[in-house]
Amino acid sequence: MPGTPFPPFTRSLLSPRLWPAWLGVGVMKLIAMLPFPALIGLGRALGWMIERFPSPRRKVAATNIALCFPELDAETQAALVDAHLRDIGLMLIEFALGWMGSERAIENIPVTVEGLEHLEAAHAEGRGVLLVGGHFSHLELCARLVSQRIRIAGMYRRMDNPVFEWTVLRARLGYARAMFDKDDIRGTVKYLRGGGTLWYAPDQDMRSKDNAFVPFFGITAATITATHHLARMSHSVVVPFFHRRLPGSQGYALRLGAPLENMPSADAEADTALVNRCIEEMVREAPEQYLWVHKRFKTRPEGYPPIY
Repeated sequence: MPGTPFPPFTRSLLSPRLWPAWLGVGVMKLIAMLPFPALIGLGRALGWMIERFPSPRRKVAATNIALCFPELDAETQAALVDAHLRDIGLMLIEFALGWMGSERAIENIPVTVEGLEHLEAAHAEGRGVLLVGGHFSHLELCARLVSQRIRIAGMYRRMDNPVFEWTVLRARLGYARAMFDKDDIRGTVKYLRGGGTLWYAPDQDMRSKDNAFVPFFGITAATITATHHLARMSHSVVVPFFHRRLPGSQGYALRLGAPLENMPSADAEADTALVNRCIEEMVREAPEQYLWVHKRFKTRPEGYPPIY
């Protein structure tokens, strides 16, 4: 089996300092047992509280939205900030459902998937596929939803808490074909060269050495160039993967776009800018569902003033 192996249970996970984390895991498991409409209602209730709870992340979200949507007036920007904070409540519920939900619960979620023909065409040519998406609030749940139709792997960053690392990695390996640590480039490339499909979101500021400063919503943003390098080394096609939550309890719409043309090229910076433009288009379709509380522009080019 490629990628990170199934994690064993060790006695260190029973340390008293980790009991609060186990309590959190238990709560998520109970939440995931609720019917889908009830989960959506609970998420909206949590979002209502998050919107009203003072947090420095509100300022981060407001700064990001003001930078990325200068065409909106102050009142509309503020409304988008509120809508995003309410969306965080749904995100917490969707994490619980994506990680802890039973197969039956996942199968009962309404979902539509478009664009699978792009994946089938690439596989018919024997090529791997990089499904490139963004950090939307429902990314974990939608990764599991799309895995019902196609066998995917993912790249991930290890969690600091060992209980959540053990729990979430086991959950992901329950539906994904494999999970690769973000530093396991060799294993990831080998998997893609074998015709595998990998879900990857390159839109966070990781303070990596392999960054390029390219526009994101017109703002110079440090962006990892790994999409270019993975596609180049594995000869994979890069397919945009967009997902959004529908109103009420109507479920989710998943869309695989046509492969990005001339990707990879010989220019890593140009390819990275292309990926950013693609993710920007996704965000504009459902802006409140994007992760604006992340400090996307925290790394600045030399001589540029800080944003946060």
